[in-house]
Amino acid sequence: MRAVPRFFCRAFAVFTVVVAGFSFGASAAQLAFPSAEGFGALATGGRGGEVYHVTNLDDSGPGSFRDAVSKGRRTVVFDVGGYIELKSAVSVASDLSILGQSAPGDGVATKNYEVSFSKAHNVIVRFVRFRQGLTPKQEHKYAVGVGDAENMIFDHVSIEFGRWDCIGFSRSHDITFQNCIVGPGIAPQRFGCLCESDNVTFSHNLWISNQSRNPKSKGIVQYVNNVVYNWGVCGYVGGHSGGDHAAELVGNYFIEGPSSSAHFAGEFKPTDHLFQKANFIDMNRDGTLNGKLATPEDFGTGENAPTLVGEDTIAPPVPVKLDSAEAAYRKVVAGAGCSLRRDAVDARLIADLTSLGRQGSTINDPAEMGGFGEIKSGALPAGSAKDGIPDAWKRAHGLSTLDPNVARGDYNHDGYTNLEKYLNELAGDARLK
Repeated sequence: MRAVPRFFCRAFAVFTVVVAGFSFGASAAQLAFPSAEGFGALATGGRGGEVYHVTNLDDSGPGSFRDAVSKGRRTVVFDVGGYIELKSAVSVASDLSILGQSAPGDGVATKNYEVSFSKAHNVIVRFVRFRQGLTPKQEHKYAVGVGDAENMIFDHVSIEFGRWDCIGFSRSHDITFQNCIVGPGIAPQRFGCLCESDNVTFSHNLWISNQSRNPKSKGIVQYVNNVVYNWGVCGYVGGHSGGDHAAELVGNYFIEGPSSSAHFAGEFKPTDHLFQKANFIDMNRDGTLNGKLATPEDFGTGENAPTLVGEDTIAPPVPVKLDSAEAAYRKVVAGAGCSLRRDAVDARLIADLTSLGRQGSTINDPAEMGGFGEIKSGALPAGSAKDGIPDAWKRAHGLSTLDPNVARGDYNHDGYTNLEKYLNELAGDARLK
């Protein structure tokens, strides 16, 4: 009998510590926001700290995104929408909430350079677009970098036009990416994500038009209810190395597109320990969602097969609510990415997906799919520029429009600040209560 790899023991240890915490009063442990799930769901970000307003689209200086994320204990809100034209990479500090649903108009996006969360911890990011593009001398960088990082959640984020990969993980742990769009990657690699990290949840994401790595999974990975469309060489990729890796693949939908090979998953070795269940593959490109249930043999045979395990041992502190693969597809179409107001880039990708095999292409250059497009700003609701909460919302909840401390208060004692409550409502989380 094969020995249980050490990573299973490590994942179980993490889980039992958290569960023990819950049983002794940590049942009140606050989710990052009401719909947060997976390994990063308990991040607190900048809760209760300074509210920092991004007031311009400049690369740097007071009121810029770069300045906003340079220090921790902050909740970052946006008084302006549009593209932030970065002139160099941005490093994000720890203990931050970056809440793009606050941005007026079409929302907000970064452009040109990597935004790095490396060496940071305890970060919440929602409703932001990160788009790298063909910036010179950035061919080995990512749109989003996550190295030596921990305790983060990315929700309804669009991550596109990454050069090496759209997302780069290394030596990180306790991270969630949920409800995101990842891809297309561009030259030179055109890849989705290299994940060399443990205790990572990917849930309800759209992986689209990446040549490969949707993701490449080298660590401990929970992969639930994702949709992978129009991969090039390969869709989901195993670690294919001498080290032991573990992954849970449940309820995902793999849909072949015009650029796709027949390999919806592959590049496995026996050191890839894979639990798979209820995954569907649609490989006929006929414009209809009519896939078949994936069999164990579909994941590979012989020396290129993973070690299939019969029990799921990957258990985050906050479980992912499991949908059928078809229901996950519908949710991705309705809401993946920065979807409060989808811009032209994301709308094009969703149109490719819903063509169900007839539309879409892997690309080398954003220009091949119409470029970056335009993201328009707009007007803030009255009062929002003061602390991020409109006066009308304060009055509706019996709060003062003059008190400078209202944003950090908690009028109904549910553990979220008043600012978080308002922004959670914008994001649709109020319906979950």
